[in-house]
Amino acid sequence: MSADAPSLMRVYEGWEGYNTSLVRAIAPCSPEQLAWRLAPHLRSAGEVAGHISLGRIDWFHRMNAPGSAELAAQVAPWCRGSDVAPESGIAENPAELVRWLEATWRMIEDVLTHWTVADLDTTYPHTYWGKTYAISRQWTIWRIMAHDIHHGGQLTEILGAQGITPLELAGLGGHLTEPPLAQPS
Repeated sequence: MSADAPSLMRVYEGWEGYNTSLVRAIAPCSPEQLAWRLAPHLRSAGEVAGHISLGRIDWFHRMNAPGSAELAAQVAPWCRGSDVAPESGIAENPAELVRWLEATWRMIEDVLTHWTVADLDTTYPHTYWGKTYAISRQWTIWRIMAHDIHHGGQLTEILGAQGITPLELAGLGGHLTEPPLAQPS
């Protein structure tokens, strides 16, 4: 990376704090709280957290991101498409969910640290509903960041319905970094 090229960590600044907010929302939950669902046909809080990690692995693996193949191989035994297999017990295990959120964040951080803005234009083929698209790394990274935010909101609602307020996700919008104070004019 050239000295004048902005780091992708700088471009996507704030995402790491959001991941920390996800981890802090899940870590104190009991297996019962993680298994609870708003309705029988909806994902539980633990299933949502597992789905966040699996989405990261799936899409980063599609673009051959460093570390993604190793993580994909590790989740294969407990993954059913984009969801956690119920029989695995992972969706009710806060330590395992935290471990996967942290492991997948390290994969993302590695990509954001080593790839440059110019690398975002690199594409890979992806077939969807019979059409093959040229998907850019930029599209994929944005998709996964939006996926994290969408499902983080879902997680907030599921926990909130149980009387649990994940303060950082609910009250602080997932941001852990306080903006600088404005200088008096």
